[in-house]
Amino acid sequence: MQVDYIGTFGIILGVLARFWPVWVALVIILFFSLRFRKQLGLYGHLFDTGVGVAGVMICCFWLFTAIFAGTVAPFDPLAQFPIMKNVVPGALEPETGQAFLFGGDRLARDVFSRMVFGSQIVLIIAPAATLFALMVGTTLGLPAGYYGGRIDSFLSFLANLVLAFPVILLFYLLVTPGIRETPIPQWMAGTFFIFPIVFFVTLFWTRYRSRPQLLAIQLALTLLIGGWVYVGLVFNADPLGIISISSNQLNIFVAVVFASSPGVFRIVRGLVMDIKTRDYVAAAQTRGESPWYIMLWEVLPNARGPLIVDVCLRIGYTTILLGTLGYFGLGLAPESPDWGTGIKESSRLLRAYVHPALPPVFALMSFVLGLNLLADALREQSLKD
Repeated sequence: MQVDYIGTFGIILGVLARFWPVWVALVIILFFSLRFRKQLGLYGHLFDTGVGVAGVMICCFWLFTAIFAGTVAPFDPLAQFPIMKNVVPGALEPETGQAFLFGGDRLARDVFSRMVFGSQIVLIIAPAATLFALMVGTTLGLPAGYYGGRIDSFLSFLANLVLAFPVILLFYLLVTPGIRETPIPQWMAGTFFIFPIVFFVTLFWTRYRSRPQLLAIQLALTLLIGGWVYVGLVFNADPLGIISISSNQLNIFVAVVFASSPGVFRIVRGLVMDIKTRDYVAAAQTRGESPWYIMLWEVLPNARGPLIVDVCLRIGYTTILLGTLGYFGLGLAPESPDWGTGIKESSRLLRAYVHPALPPVFALMSFVLGLNLLADALREQSLKD
């Protein structure tokens, strides 16, 4: 069966047309962001510079690509069409008439569709794992920086112990197939994923303990939602069937949290050691506020600028690490459309077929670039504040 092709101009128009829901969403976001930027606080200030606009738009582009992946992608990312094996960009699939806009890979799958669906995996694992690492590092960094002494020495020793390992080697040890057969990942997940619950319970308790009715509602919601997420992530036993995570995804999740938490801990610890000397902290101590109230409601809000910048950069680092793990075959399942696995699969025939490797490489590079630009804009704004 003969395969027809569309030209370069047709490929460009086809790509632009497939992304139509993303363009519509970006225009809406840009319009309302510029229209109400004075009322949007820190987010609104990002649109004062070209770097901030570029960072927000690139990140939003991939966010909406992940959201509308089912509409943007013309094919199922796992579907195979034997006649389309290693076809060059612009080849038309005979049965459906849809174009393989970026060509086909060695298993006759649409490279464009795999790139689009790969954004869902990256934009779920990298930000979520980074936020859990933020919770762990913040919960431990606050008392270490505020109290000092033996608490600081002990927690700092543990953090430095983890940071002493090379990151790639640490990830390699935590995501190897053999470790999935042990209870180690589940034990680590059970330990790390309890930190967000502890953090929010302490947050609400210190703030609203004098208002028992409001406190009871907040604690009940925290324990209900937190317990639901905890059971789904750690035991993969969500009664509603909404939260589900496979064993290799749990390994990656735990590895990211374990490797990233010490870095967050050191940043939070350093910020707390500086901020606790400020006058407003002394005023809160004079009022008789508890140490955890001061840490959570006086110190932490004033450390949000550097932490937000660090989170953006850390999501980028995590994205690169996920790509590296996928390239070495230690990430998700071999058939997964994540960008690292796509680069690995296409690299086997790189001398003969270059086109399958370029889309996931460009996607990974552009997303990390957007995060870095966003972090630069946030850093500039935090310096102004």
